[in-house]
Amino acid sequence: MAGISSFRKRLVRGTCLGVLVLSLAGCATTRSNETTGSIARTSSSSRPVAEMNATELRSAAESVGKTYAANPKDRQAGLDYANLLRMTGRNDQALAVMQQVAIFHPADREVLAAYGKSQAAAGQLEQALSTIGRAQTPDLPDWKLKSAEGAILDQLGRSTEARQRYREALDLKPNEPSVLSNLGMSYLLTRDLRTAETYLRSAASQPGADSSVRQNLALAIGLQGRFQEAETIARQELTAEQAEANVAYLRGMLSQQNSWQKLASNDSGNTN
Repeated sequence: MAGISSFRKRLVRGTCLGVLVLSLAGCATTRSNETTGSIARTSSSSRPVAEMNATELRSAAESVGKTYAANPKDRQAGLDYANLLRMTGRNDQALAVMQQVAIFHPADREVLAAYGKSQAAAGQLEQALSTIGRAQTPDLPDWKLKSAEGAILDQLGRSTEARQRYREALDLKPNEPSVLSNLGMSYLLTRDLRTAETYLRSAASQPGADSSVRQNLALAIGLQGRFQEAETIARQELTAEQAEANVAYLRGMLSQQNSWQKLASNDSGNTN
């Protein structure tokens, strides 16, 4: 179905604000120690990046970009700049930044993970899988990388392999909301909306679940025709601007050539 294909692309290429996403090791949140290649705050603002609106994100990207331009070998500046570029939809530029950072820090696991994230956001999915694989170490596996690998596999339509990676991530980090959310979205992609909702509700109930998890839950509920409930969830804990963007996105997804109504009506527990 064209709607599924289009949505699968949106999942990797979307930004954190106003777009519902599979998490490639997490969007930038205040829990920066648990996200790969993301920043919680910028030096020019005391506000968490995840709470910034589009204008503030662009301003933060410009500020961090100047720091990066002054010293392209600065690992953290490169990571921060690429993350902000992705959050503002400048995926090709983010990839170019991470290519340079990876040249200067070729063995750094966090750099490789962020590089893979940028490759995926730019649509280079097979390359992203290879890069994420190089970042992983079998003796000390990283749950964030397992989840990121699963998200990329889902974009490639390899849902069985993706879910295995999510479950491996959950073995390493039980009840991690971002991983449970990814698992739920994996089922949504194969039209099993009830199972998707179950995992997304579990994700949303976990301590530390962020707004992106609840927005994914709103989508799963909305696709089942319970739009008022979905809209209520979509408006929680967001600024008015963010809430309107997410509600508009929900409405657009549900009305797009009737594809999502058809998806909901065809929900028959398919987990292929």
